[in-house]
Amino acid sequence: MIKDKHLKVALAQIAPVWLNKKATLNKIYIQIEAAAKEKAELIVFGEGLLPGYPFWLALTGGAEWDKKIVKELHAHYVSNAVTIEDGDLDIICALAKKHHIAIYLGVIERPIDRGGHSVYASLVYINEVGQIKSVHRKLQPTYDERLTWAPGDGNGLRVHSLKQFTVGGLNCWENWMPLPRAALYGQGENLHIAVWPGSDHNTRDITRFIARESRSYVISVSALMKRSDFPKDTPHLEEVLKNAPEVLANGGSCIAGPDGEWLLAPDITTDGNIYHELNFQKIYEERQNFDQAGHYSRPDVTKLIVNRERQSTVAFED
Repeated sequence: MIKDKHLKVALAQIAPVWLNKKATLNKIYIQIEAAAKEKAELIVFGEGLLPGYPFWLALTGGAEWDKKIVKELHAHYVSNAVTIEDGDLDIICALAKKHHIAIYLGVIERPIDRGGHSVYASLVYINEVGQIKSVHRKLQPTYDERLTWAPGDGNGLRVHSLKQFTVGGLNCWENWMPLPRAALYGQGENLHIAVWPGSDHNTRDITRFIARESRSYVISVSALMKRSDFPKDTPHLEEVLKNAPEVLANGGSCIAGPDGEWLLAPDITTDGNIYHELNFQKIYEERQNFDQAGHYSRPDVTKLIVNRERQSTVAFED
């Protein structure tokens, strides 16, 4: 049983084939296969990796009303978004089952249960037998993201058993929100997954902070994006790149241990999978003096209520 106390993880720090669902799925497939060969048991991809982050909003005057380029890029984005109900992730689920590997994947979701026209930044958990166990739609898109992403709900605030670990995750700046973190802690989370669109300026502070607060392992995974990563057939590419820096997302994927110290400092050099093995026993060691949902809590004084109902504008009673 000693083996069960260890978990080998892969941090997939890659760029998408920007706004191309099919080609990006192929890149994801390749990284999962590579992780399986290294005997990884969990692989994590960055926020909205499939099919990519909406960089054009900050580069093309995204807040300007009724602007042709913004509307056409948004339509292209929605067309390449993931509709889980249509089987867009079936190939990834099959791969998870084949290799007995769990997956956290950041997608831009176009869900049928919200009408099929709006998109959400969603974090999908697929377990090691290929089942989608949760789809967490980002509660509050950040700043210009609100121009293209809709706000989600609490349905995906769930944790999952993986060997001895209990894993949960949040999207990008959700990780700064105390109450969603508390919702996961209260369910026994001890391996926290934080996904980001990219860059160490996002991951270098919050990763260690959450680890120290929760006495959990924290894995932050970011994507990459350079000017050269934009496909040549991207609509309005010249205008998108006109004001783009050479590097839009430099990675910064990292891991902090339950004591809040780095196991893997933010990595801004690797293009591909980064591997590390986690030891469950370290969680118990650090919970000895502080356990935020256990012996160091006072639920008789403060308590969180979470609404996990999947939200919709219509409920039918047939």
